[in-house]
Amino acid sequence: MSWIAAADEATSADAAEAFERDRATLGYVANYTRLLARRPAVYDAWRGLNASIKASMDPRRYELATLAAARRLRSSYCSLAHGRVLVDHFGAEPEVRAITGGDGELAPVDAAVVRLAEKVAGGAAAMTPHDLAEVRGLGLDDDEILDVVLTAAARCFFSSVLDATGTEPDAAYRALEPELRASLTVGRPIADA
Repeated sequence: MSWIAAADEATSADAAEAFERDRATLGYVANYTRLLARRPAVYDAWRGLNASIKASMDPRRYELATLAAARRLRSSYCSLAHGRVLVDHFGAEPEVRAITGGDGELAPVDAAVVRLAEKVAGGAAAMTPHDLAEVRGLGLDDDEILDVVLTAAARCFFSSVLDATGTEPDAAYRALEPELRASLTVGRPIADA
């Protein structure tokens, strides 16, 4: 599950609320919630930051950029979560296959967004203005480009926390179609239970 002892509902009222929120939305308590409920202020700040980034961005683009960054970081947890969202909510299985090296295809703008998110996650300090030229040339304005950068940079934080604490992807991801599950498991293995 994690190398850090999990919070439980007795940890705090905030932890109990987070657990109940997960049960209502997911049907179970996510392993990342069990970890971050130990620091409710950090968890709430993360949720707020993530919601702020998503609020001004096309939801599908957010998921594409997140998946690209998560894969670059080798975060199974985040790759599985956001790959599943793309498939379940956007019918984007061909796009997920394309991002994971399969036979799918990405539209030019989507491919450029994926490449930009990968660059941010792979080493933003080495980026130059040229790294923004492709998405700019395809019509993204500065606000849209900033949204992709913010998405990828935020994923660097969250994925790093999960991997640095050994937090395994939820066992629920075992229910994904086997080929999709295998393509999204790029780092830590899925939890057994």
